[in-house]
Amino acid sequence: MIKPVCLVIGAGAGIGGNVAKRFAQEGYHTVLCRRSDEGGLKKMVAEIEAGGGSASGYLLNAVEPDALEERIADVEANIGPIDAVVFNLGAQIGDRSLANTSYKAFEIGWRMATFALFRMASVVTPFMQERGRGTILVTSATSAVRGNAGQHSHAAAMGGRRMLCQSLNAEFAPKGIHVAHIVIDGAVDAPDTLGKMLGEEKFQALREAKGMEHDGLMLPERIADTYYHIHQQHRSVWTHEMDLRSFSDRAWWNH
Repeated sequence: MIKPVCLVIGAGAGIGGNVAKRFAQEGYHTVLCRRSDEGGLKKMVAEIEAGGGSASGYLLNAVEPDALEERIADVEANIGPIDAVVFNLGAQIGDRSLANTSYKAFEIGWRMATFALFRMASVVTPFMQERGRGTILVTSATSAVRGNAGQHSHAAAMGGRRMLCQSLNAEFAPKGIHVAHIVIDGAVDAPDTLGKMLGEEKFQALREAKGMEHDGLMLPERIADTYYHIHQQHRSVWTHEMDLRSFSDRAWWNH
């Protein structure tokens, strides 16, 4: 029996990898794609399989021409129908003033956050539309709804991502394809993102002070529960946009 597929683009050890594990627990074959760290990718696949799930992993640079398109076509042809896509690519280039944001740096944020989503949707929606169903879950960030100093590239790119999601929803929801834009409005307890930004020592100190039993950092496995819940929603009550944060954080609109 061919299993439905959950394709995760941006499958790090945080949100992406945990969403892949969650879908695998529900009987999906999860296809994990990430730009680098083949060892980390193989580890996540092995963990899913050790838990009784089914998974495969691929290195994928989504900015490269045709890389997304070829991977999606290969999954559909050789693994199974893509029932859900988790688009989890980040586009954060750091805190940079306008003068320190080069044209190239600004453009790469757009290519990762917005153009790659457009390319993915262009290829996967015809398959989903033919089947009359499918879910596209898009990880987003506070910058999608609020610009800030030093975030010229990120805010422009993620704001574009949000508007693209609204446009995709307007076109494809009536055709049975659920598009959800999920704003991660806080720090995630993830070694591949926050851990790399802060460095191991500062990251561990933050976890001990605010995370772990304090629940002040967002737990990626709990985020994964929410992603799967959105995927399972009845079409009479589909969520398009949701924002998530720790109980102890102020929401983006209160800053």
